[in-house]
Amino acid sequence: MQTPNSVSIVIPVYNAADTIGALVDQLVAVLGPRHALEIVLVNDCSPGDASEQECCKAYQRHARIVKFYSLAKNVGEHNAVMAGLRHTTGAYVVIMDDDFQNPITEVEKLIAAGAASDVDVVYTFYAEKRHAWWRNLGSRFNGAVATIMLGKPAGLYLSSFKLLNRFLVDEIVKYDFPFPYLDGLILRATSKITAVQVEHAARAHGRSGYTLRKLVRLWLNMFTNFSILPLRVATGLGFVITLLGIGLALYTLYERLTSPTLPPGWALMTIVICVFSGAQLVCIGTVGEYVGRLFMGMNKQPQYTIRRAYDGEAAHAGQ
Repeated sequence: MQTPNSVSIVIPVYNAADTIGALVDQLVAVLGPRHALEIVLVNDCSPGDASEQECCKAYQRHARIVKFYSLAKNVGEHNAVMAGLRHTTGAYVVIMDDDFQNPITEVEKLIAAGAASDVDVVYTFYAEKRHAWWRNLGSRFNGAVATIMLGKPAGLYLSSFKLLNRFLVDEIVKYDFPFPYLDGLILRATSKITAVQVEHAARAHGRSGYTLRKLVRLWLNMFTNFSILPLRVATGLGFVITLLGIGLALYTLYERLTSPTLPPGWALMTIVICVFSGAQLVCIGTVGEYVGRLFMGMNKQPQYTIRRAYDGEAAHAGQ
């Protein structure tokens, strides 16, 4: 039963065998006595380590608090979080990483901020981020684009460590298309947003599972799932290049009339062909990305598939 101080913590797990057990134990020890606590672990089909086994052990140690869902295929952090959100029951839901970069003591700050104000989501920001430089650069790029495309409040950092209330969680999980972008869903559903400053610790073990390829896929989810701005940019680009082509045609005609002895402009023609071909491919590719995602959504491609669920007395097959 949901109580006013009930808190669910969703942790997407990926190659975190060295940290996830200790993280769960500390969450139970620190937050368990103060809140009606629920911890939802979602193993995103971690390859080559013992994350699955460590999550099972954590469930066995704290079966009354921990739920564990093992995905059949790696689907990415946002899809894994969606799987976790659908199995939460708390009045507040905290989403945090599996690597101790979000200190457990900072969870209380989010809970206090959510309880003290009439907001639906509490984001976090850091005085110093302990990510690689290219991750920080990507975050700034992502934030700038989200401000333009999603109406993100200027200055808001879209952190993965955040708190959502039950109203917002219930709205988010209605989204069943295969390419969720969590922050896009949040910004689409509410404008009641605040942020608190928290510490950002160094990773306890290993390295981030995010690669440049995964970040690009995440950006594409934002671009094509929650805004038609790329289509408008492609349309504008088409108009600009059309005008450029007309200008070049008039220039070529003028050059030919004023200097009939000049050889035909093969170099200019090659440039024009390359520019127009590139613009056409960009526009077609943009439209194709939208159509392809619509096609996969219509085909009911799942956000995730749960292979095993540990949320009761025994494990059972997921949906």
